[in-house]
Amino acid sequence: MKAIATFDVGTTNVKGVLISFDGKVLHTQSRKVDTFYLGEKKNLIEQQPEQWYQAFCEISKSFFDVCAPEEIAGLVLSGQMQDLILLNHQGKPVMDAVLYSDGRAGKEAEEISRIIGKQRIEESTANDFDGSRPFAKLLWVKQNRPLVYQQTAHVLISSKDYIITRLTDQYVSDVISCSTAGLMDIRTKQWHAEWLVEIGLQEVQWPRILHAHQQAGQVTPAAARETGYVSGMPVYAGAGDAGSATLSSGISRDGEFNINLGTSGWIACTSQHPLLQEGVSNLAAMPEDTYINVVPFFNAGNVYQWAAGFFFPDIPQEHRYDCLEKLLGESKPGSGGALFLPYLLGERFPVMDAEIAGGFVDVRPATTRADMARACLEGVAYSIRQGLDSIGKAPTRMTLVGGGAKSQTWCQILADMLNMPIVVFRDAEYLPSMAIASSVLLAQGFIPDYESFIHGITTGQDGKVIEPDSAAAAMYHRYYPRFCSIYPALAGLSPAIDE
Repeated sequence: MKAIATFDVGTTNVKGVLISFDGKVLHTQSRKVDTFYLGEKKNLIEQQPEQWYQAFCEISKSFFDVCAPEEIAGLVLSGQMQDLILLNHQGKPVMDAVLYSDGRAGKEAEEISRIIGKQRIEESTANDFDGSRPFAKLLWVKQNRPLVYQQTAHVLISSKDYIITRLTDQYVSDVISCSTAGLMDIRTKQWHAEWLVEIGLQEVQWPRILHAHQQAGQVTPAAARETGYVSGMPVYAGAGDAGSATLSSGISRDGEFNINLGTSGWIACTSQHPLLQEGVSNLAAMPEDTYINVVPFFNAGNVYQWAAGFFFPDIPQEHRYDCLEKLLGESKPGSGGALFLPYLLGERFPVMDAEIAGGFVDVRPATTRADMARACLEGVAYSIRQGLDSIGKAPTRMTLVGGGAKSQTWCQILADMLNMPIVVFRDAEYLPSMAIASSVLLAQGFIPDYESFIHGITTGQDGKVIEPDSAAAAMYHRYYPRFCSIYPALAGLSPAIDE
């Protein structure tokens, strides 16, 4: 039996899925990882790369209960993108990883924009440029933590890149993750080395850019001892999480869209060209010469997690989601008129504001706990509708993947909010792992292209189609302008400062 070891190094968990060459899930395992919210306003957001690797090693060893190490033909990962991971010459972290949702480098982004030219940056990268970009965060480190910068030899962009470095001693990333750095020409797939010189950051080496199916390296003898894999086993570049999730969603034609409800989220479509519109991010896709047009949100599944903890703080964490779903079952569309601004971590769309916070609006004496819980989910759905509007294409098909797809209530809210059927795949949580596994099959010559493999795993996987309720859809359509008016009304308020 031949198998592929796949991993997703996410914001909340590291998840491993062992997949056979014929697409069967043989074993799954996950480990939670810690996120550190720092600073006066808790807006500095970091994780420890070593914790990612230790979780990876523990999961890897569990694979060998069902599959011998020599039967694993390759390893590939996906992971969170737009991180700043700094390593010294020995490949060791010199500080905790700065996550994608951390917007500390706003002033540095403005400085880079003045020197290089904001239009020049955005035309080349096909993305907005702000303080969440690793390019800007690196300048923040140089200016605010000079001793850390002096120790820095290498930059990595995705959480999975660090594990690749630990396994292979190579410093690489994939075209999808590198699209989020604020430094890569999205059409040529090359770093702008001249920009680093202009800003004075040329001392630090950025990763070698590869496509998902290209081999990053081989498991070293030292990594083999730590993980249990066979020394010399190929490790592939893999993809940022948006790449694997989009490929797994089965969208490939004009008008087809996908919603991903992970800790963060997005709504995306694919095309042959970057879509240069405000609020739309563009990523190089796993199939070469294609692009993902995506509206990304900092706040999605994290809002669901927050609501579960907020409404059920005394319930053990593993039971909170069940309790929240039961509470949501008592709610009705529209949440009794209550609205929730879901910007718990600031936001990058539909507004670009690292300082804005979440909040309830129109809470009245008759408002119930169930209303407030539902308003949290509806707030994310309103944002997703804004994202769809910004892309400006009429959808003909909408699919849903990610952990949020487990919530029947949320699925129905999205169908009603967008007033169209939502396709929710069976075993949606495993489809991104199957999608990333296809890069190994492509590299080793077992499939001719990505599309044929994805067609195979999504055919017959339409576990359910959530049809919209016309009355709920009409209500959300009436409430939608009210939701859109909240941010402009609150944007001028001074943010709260912790004592």
